[in-house]
Amino acid sequence: MKRAVIVFSGGIDSVCAVSYLKSKYELYGITFSYGQKADNEIVAAKYFAKKLGLKQHKIIDISFMKDLYGNSNVLTSTKRKIPSKFEYSIVVPIRNAVFLSIASAWAFTLNASLVVYGAHTGDKHYPDCRPNFAKKLETAFNQGEIDGIESKLRKGIEIWSPYRKGLSKSDLLKSGMKILGNSIFKTWSCYLNKKYHCGVCESCNNRKIAFQKADIIDKTKYLK
Repeated sequence: MKRAVIVFSGGIDSVCAVSYLKSKYELYGITFSYGQKADNEIVAAKYFAKKLGLKQHKIIDISFMKDLYGNSNVLTSTKRKIPSKFEYSIVVPIRNAVFLSIASAWAFTLNASLVVYGAHTGDKHYPDCRPNFAKKLETAFNQGEIDGIESKLRKGIEIWSPYRKGLSKSDLLKSGMKILGNSIFKTWSCYLNKKYHCGVCESCNNRKIAFQKADIIDKTKYLK
């Protein structure tokens, strides 16, 4: 089978992207600890890596990024509150570029042909989720390995996302539910790190809406 490396957060989007692709690819998951408040997602990533049978699962500590990001965004800042609706304060500067750079480096060493992240059509507010960004990054990374690719020592990569295929979060949920069943409710979406999903942050609200649109009863435990 062809190989693919996926940025694997333990949330709905990346977990369902694995469900969507697993019949066609041998999947390698990479999870990042970048100083985010919600490190519950790393626990979820470990669980689903085993459940979905990832070939390998690496957890990469890049928590030094928290110092670089400072108070620029609410996901790594200890001083800023997380909003219930989208505000640009949620955007972590080129977070996906950082993740995809590392994931792509691993992909080139594995001779994987696909690098995956879970951006979907509902992520239109996030510049580093948009297909145009992914395409340009793909071109740049392949150019950075062009000699290896042309000499057949490396495979060229495609940066794939549900967004590039026109898939929404609810589309992903429907696909994931077929394979995961009720275990899908163990995915972690919340921006906070409480025992249960807070139920009021922007990500929790997007999760609730996606289940409604997918016509799936949401069995996630929320604090509110």
